[in-house]
Amino acid sequence: MTKDEIILANQEYLFPSVFHYFQKPLVIARAKDQFVWDADENQYLDFFGGIVTVSVGHCNERVNARVREQMDRLQHVSTVFANEPQAALAKKIASISPGGKLTKSFFTNSGTEANEMAVLAARCYTGSSEIVALRHSYHGRSALAMTLTAHSNWRLGGVPQAGIVHAHNAYCYRCPFGLEYPSCDVRCATDMEELIRTTTSGRIAGFIGEPIQGVGGFITPPKEYFGIVAGIVKKYGGIFISDEVQTAWGRTGGKWFEIEQYGVTPDVITSAKGLGNGMPIGLTLARAEVADSVKGATISTFGGNPIAATAGKAVIDYIEEENLRVNTAEVGAYLRGKLEELAEKHAIIGQVRGMGLLQAMELVEDRKTKTPATAATAAFLEAARENRLLVGKGGLYGNVIRLSPPMNIAKADVDEFARLADRSLAQCVALTGAGSRA
Repeated sequence: MTKDEIILANQEYLFPSVFHYFQKPLVIARAKDQFVWDADENQYLDFFGGIVTVSVGHCNERVNARVREQMDRLQHVSTVFANEPQAALAKKIASISPGGKLTKSFFTNSGTEANEMAVLAARCYTGSSEIVALRHSYHGRSALAMTLTAHSNWRLGGVPQAGIVHAHNAYCYRCPFGLEYPSCDVRCATDMEELIRTTTSGRIAGFIGEPIQGVGGFITPPKEYFGIVAGIVKKYGGIFISDEVQTAWGRTGGKWFEIEQYGVTPDVITSAKGLGNGMPIGLTLARAEVADSVKGATISTFGGNPIAATAGKAVIDYIEEENLRVNTAEVGAYLRGKLEELAEKHAIIGQVRGMGLLQAMELVEDRKTKTPATAATAAFLEAARENRLLVGKGGLYGNVIRLSPPMNIAKADVDEFARLADRSLAQCVALTGAGSRA
């Protein structure tokens, strides 16, 4: 198919809710390592990685070699039969879980399904049904996951699920209480207790939160936030679910899981994306007593299938063998420095935030009012495309640039990103005037 035929087929045969970046869709034809090529053979530096999914580089040769070998040996059996790849992956994940305390896995196809299972486990374990989620969160596209989600743009069809309330998140740049950290005493976290006492029955099944909110715009809480929240959740009978669909597997540097950066050991971790490096896989990882509370039979036709499980194990092995958690910390710090330099030069950047190779720039019309530069953000994406740079977008106001390149990039890649981003920001400001009044 030609490029135009592909675009036309998308318009005619896909749901219109399947949207694309850019005024004219970008047709990706192939990819390798940190680069992708479009249908016209233009090369792009990929600093979004398929929405935080390409963790060890596009078409990683060592990962794909093991996948091809497994494909020729055993491709599918479903969960009613045991198989080595699923068992080996579960054993490996248990060995690297926080404190070795989360030892039982349930594999699915996506982060949405992983979060569904986590909520089910919380309800089975506690005997309660109410769940506390966070504002600005995103947890998936099923009816339950959309109800957990706190973004109107991503809540379709009336979200009919009951028993879910949303607490304040730690959005320090736009504090809902009008306070400043650290003199605020982390009011957003302590407010959790009043929320539970006034909007639930007082005994909850659990709390679910992203340690860094992905679609929310990589909102990064202060270090005390989750420790305070975890204590309150436990006080009211709930379990702590850490949604690490975007943050796990060393993405934030040093630790396997982002919640460990906060010194908190959750009861359940959910993940997907980077575990498969592009292969569809979801994970619900839980303490044994929580997992054991899910009584009765359940099945996942494709969850934990030999191909996806092999990919997951190969990705973890590659991260270990190449010491990518250290690389992510070091190159991530270098990237953060470059972003801070860009912020000094371009007043359109209101805040830089994130950890490791999960970084963001929030764009504003001017820094005093913090008015979201929504149109300018769209213009930046178009300019970055012209300059052969791919980045992501997020935030409730659509004004946050999200950066999540593969974890095996080098500082030279960051230098090239900074050069292209600098040019793109200048073009964006020249076109829209955003930031010029700051």
